[in-house]
Amino acid sequence: MVESLIALGSNAGVREDNLRRALELIGRKTTILEVSSVYETEPMYYLPQDWFLNCVAAVETGLEPRDLLDLLQTTERALGRRPGVRYGPRVIDLDILFYGDEIISEKDLEIPHPRISERPFVLVPLNEIRPGLVHPVLRERVSDLLKDLQSDERVFKRPELLADLFGGSPQRP
Repeated sequence: MVESLIALGSNAGVREDNLRRALELIGRKTTILEVSSVYETEPMYYLPQDWFLNCVAAVETGLEPRDLLDLLQTTERALGRRPGVRYGPRVIDLDILFYGDEIISEKDLEIPHPRISERPFVLVPLNEIRPGLVHPVLRERVSDLLKDLQSDERVFKRPELLADLFGGSPQRP
């Protein structure tokens, strides 16, 4: 069993429900250890779209990295994600951030996720649940990567969202 960290984001449809449903589906094949608070975040890269809801989940899994990716992609399709504009609006977006301390670089699978250090919408919730985690490539703690960002001012904590997901506590099921 290995701990993996998964980023979740949604900016189309009923965003909170999309996050909740994704976590429920992921939880059928993994053990959800912890989920960050939900954050409302400004889109990056492709700006003419609605803001996102984002969170990060720590899961324990016996799935191999490729099988975990398949689970996430199957979950995205089940929730209605369809091909579209790169970085554009989406019902759900699920990314493997870390898989233990493994480093994988393949055509369609890169772990750790290659853009973690530039994304406040990932680093802020990740820092909430794993501030001391050391990035195995950059050799920096998550908390330090967050400090290195120019700004996280467009990331707003929404503690009321997903609060009932695990019996009143968004962090610990």
